[in-house]
Amino acid sequence: MRLSTAEQQILQALIEGCTLKAHRYLDGEKVYKLHHLDGPSETVDKAVVNSLKKRQVIDSNKKFPAATYLLTDKGRRVAVSLTGTKTRPLSAKNNSR
Repeated sequence: MRLSTAEQQILQALIEGCTLKAHRYLDGEKVYKLHHLDGPSETVDKAVVNSLKKRQVIDSNKKFPAATYLLTDKGRRVAVSLTGTKTRPLSAKNNSR
């Protein structure tokens, strides 16, 4: 699977314990933010998140106003291959391949 640098960075951050959230506002605005364990959050490009969702490596818990994105089984495998870590991050259990 060919991933952009931005996509790789998001997957690496998730496997290292960061949290990716979609913050929704009443006016319809949606902002994606990567929340680091030891620093400020950063805004993530919507296109990067949409690409990761399309590739089925992340999925959200569908909560409002801030949905949390989790690695799918496929996403966890890809992230482990990028980092070589054996860390077990928060992830969704599903049948994605």
